[in-house]
Amino acid sequence: MENATNNQTEDHVTEEENNSAAKDEEQNIDEESNQTADEQVSESEQEDHSTEQKSVNKLSEYSTQEIEYARVWLNFGANQDVESLYVVHIPAGTLLNPEETDINVKYPEDVIQIRGSRHVDGVITYSGNGDGTINIYNIPARWYGGMTRPEDLAIDDLIADREDLINNTKLAYIEPGDDDAVIELIKNIAVVE
Repeated sequence: MENATNNQTEDHVTEEENNSAAKDEEQNIDEESNQTADEQVSESEQEDHSTEQKSVNKLSEYSTQEIEYARVWLNFGANQDVESLYVVHIPAGTLLNPEETDINVKYPEDVIQIRGSRHVDGVITYSGNGDGTINIYNIPARWYGGMTRPEDLAIDDLIADREDLINNTKLAYIEPGDDDAVIELIKNIAVVE
């Protein structure tokens, strides 16, 4: 009887040892799986970081302003195939159309105006928000299509139209875009003082 009890005890101990060994093996497999998953995540993070560094390194020789001008044009410019771009900084308090002193509507903030070398290239007038977004002012490339102001237009209506342009800017996000396209465009930018 004692032998039977010993055999049962040995069987029970052996079964516990087997269960313990199986649990240890499962734990080792889980740890290896976690380690492999962690390594994969780490490799993925390194690749992302490497890509970001390459992007930053490509643009590192250019100023943040040059990069912004190019990105703004690439996102919102009417003609992407421009020979050259001209950038003008317009201070707050400047008349929307300096040639019309009788229409006293002024920019409420500093703005940047980017235009192509040809009228067909268009113009973008905007202010930056410092967070990757800009406020776009819907200012025409040429007031009255480049002609003199028609005499039959009421000054009050013109003032209301200009105030509408100031009060209804479009908030837009600047997509970073392709670094090579940004660099090519930067080469064609001239800042006008």
